[in-house]
Amino acid sequence: MGIDLIPPQLHEMYEIHEWKHACAILQVDFPEEWSDIIHLLENFKLCKSWLTEAGGRKSKVSESMDSFLYNRGWVEKEFSTSVKVDEHIYQSPTHKIDCYKNRIGLEIEWNNKDPFFDRDLNNFRLLFELRAISVGVIITRCDELQDVFDLIGRGASFGSSTTHMSKLLPRIQGGGGAGCPLLVFGIRKSNFNENC
Repeated sequence: MGIDLIPPQLHEMYEIHEWKHACAILQVDFPEEWSDIIHLLENFKLCKSWLTEAGGRKSKVSESMDSFLYNRGWVEKEFSTSVKVDEHIYQSPTHKIDCYKNRIGLEIEWNNKDPFFDRDLNNFRLLFELRAISVGVIITRCDELQDVFDLIGRGASFGSSTTHMSKLLPRIQGGGGAGCPLLVFGIRKSNFNENC
């Protein structure tokens, strides 16, 4: 299976799912981007302070991951898209992708409302159909992290209507990403670090 291409230690740190050969495409056709993603995941730790401090516009989790990738040439990217039928041009707006490099789109959904998954998957579908991306990647959290949030007294801030794996998988299995190859990672409890 494609996810066997991912280093074994990452399987202990993340819940991993793929569709339409995303891992093989990344490893063979986009080795630099594949390496960036693997190194991001190997180096990531979920700091307790990020969960206990009051949040701002962007979570510390997203900031940490964005910064890691931006330092390797990834960028936040908005596409200008439209469809032309005869002489009529129809605007087809897309949303910004958190991290983009060389036809790979990566979204970090840490603690947003779960309809953000619909937006991300629709975005990946459209951009794949327009040949603007080749693979879509989503990093979110595993359901098991709720135990950690409850333990540190932050359970109410990370409720069942926010982005986590059991909200994402049914959307993908129902065809939300259409033909776009997808790779998704859920942050497990083993990533939690009480000392930072």
